[in-house]
Amino acid sequence: MARGKKLLSGAFLLLLVISVSAIGHSLLADYRTQSQTQQLAQLHSPPPESTVPPSEMTGPEAVAEGPEEPVMLEQFHALYEQNPDIMGWLKINGTRIDYPVMQSGEDPEFYLEHDFEKQANKNGVPFLDTRYSPEGSDVLLIHGHNMKNGLMFSDLLRYKEESYYQLHPTIRFDTLYEEGEYEIIAVILAPALYEGQDGFRYYETEAITTSAAFDEYLKRIQALALYKTKKAACYGDRLIILSTCEYSQENGRLAVLAKK
Repeated sequence: MARGKKLLSGAFLLLLVISVSAIGHSLLADYRTQSQTQQLAQLHSPPPESTVPPSEMTGPEAVAEGPEEPVMLEQFHALYEQNPDIMGWLKINGTRIDYPVMQSGEDPEFYLEHDFEKQANKNGVPFLDTRYSPEGSDVLLIHGHNMKNGLMFSDLLRYKEESYYQLHPTIRFDTLYEEGEYEIIAVILAPALYEGQDGFRYYETEAITTSAAFDEYLKRIQALALYKTKKAACYGDRLIILSTCEYSQENGRLAVLAKK
């Protein structure tokens, strides 16, 4: 009997150590994410407006003329040097969403479980779907975790309420070469469908190459919209889609769609 109690006590102690270790690891990842995000945001802060006339500028700050290569915005220079996987910066005023947006050319989901410094991290960092490019696509699909700790795209779930949308109707997404503001046109709930499963896939937009296809896509989006925003988009508009997990249905997703 005494031996049995000792075994049970030992097993309980082992489970306790494992649990405490897991909690500590999770808290450390959260701290690392928050600290890293603050440091990156400071690097990304736009510089004060220059008083030097454009005609006298030299180097990367010079105004590009004619068909020359686009000039990287100054606020991305330091970030790009640290990690050239950066595609831009995403921010929604009044929320905790204020993050770099990444894209790995080797692993489409690399930043789902890695941070800006490419270290393993359960929080990940928002990342641009590899089917799209910031400068060459009319639709940009950005994925991000919905974390219980409030990090990454957790605040997107608050867009289920129309009152929250009314307070935060715009999204800021700057690419490496261009600043951009987007107005939200719809918030939807939809499942991520399995291969071969019938249904509407809001996250597949490669086939939207005509006005008719665009109108049909928006019609399907509006049918899923949680409320009316009174904002519309038309063929030729540039769209951004922020997508995260949502658990009211199997393999559910919440997506916020906005037009530039």
